[in-house]
Amino acid sequence: MSARDYFKKSVLESFTAGNGITADFVISAVLALTASVILGLCIYAIYKQYYGGVVYSSAFAMTLVGMCVLTCALTLAISSNIVISLGMVGALSIVRYRTAIKDPMDLLYLFWSISIGIIVAADLYVLALITMIVMIFLVHFFSRKKKIGTLYILVIHYAGSQAETDLTRLLGHQKYQIKSKTYRGEQVELTVELMSRQGGFSFVEKINEIDGVQDVSLIQYNGEYNG
Repeated sequence: MSARDYFKKSVLESFTAGNGITADFVISAVLALTASVILGLCIYAIYKQYYGGVVYSSAFAMTLVGMCVLTCALTLAISSNIVISLGMVGALSIVRYRTAIKDPMDLLYLFWSISIGIIVAADLYVLALITMIVMIFLVHFFSRKKKIGTLYILVIHYAGSQAETDLTRLLGHQKYQIKSKTYRGEQVELTVELMSRQGGFSFVEKINEIDGVQDVSLIQYNGEYNG
């Protein structure tokens, strides 16, 4: 069958009774959409459990479920006939998405939801299950690895050479790197990047007790720092 004949056949089928939708297609669509909802909720739970950013967004988490279901529905529509697929490509080509993704992990979850939706719509349920297991393992593995140490920005305002000596002695027990050191007369602002375990902040209290130290700020580092 030539491409022209195939196109004609697809066009005719799209305008026939029922628009080419059979009972088998309806059953497959219901099963696929149900599976996409279940797996999308699993991705939602994983995102909520392992979220490591500053502010958790429940709206974005719900978007993951909707993205999985809508991708499955679009894939089912595109696979039904060539007319819908061409129309869908034309419609999506003029849409511009300008929502900024600040956390690369959010992009991973979005692509994860889209991939599961496509895989389920293709009736590859075993592949979808394997993909879920592999992704859950990877997220869990890197999450545990991240808990070993987290990057922080330590900002200290102090005055006096003795305070600087004591600070150097205390920071010597930490894995750190000086990011900036600003002098304003006798006042000094020291910005340090360091690695620390969650809850291991007793050294901050010791720094605050040093004579000459005015204040100490500890900020979790997420890749963006404005001084």
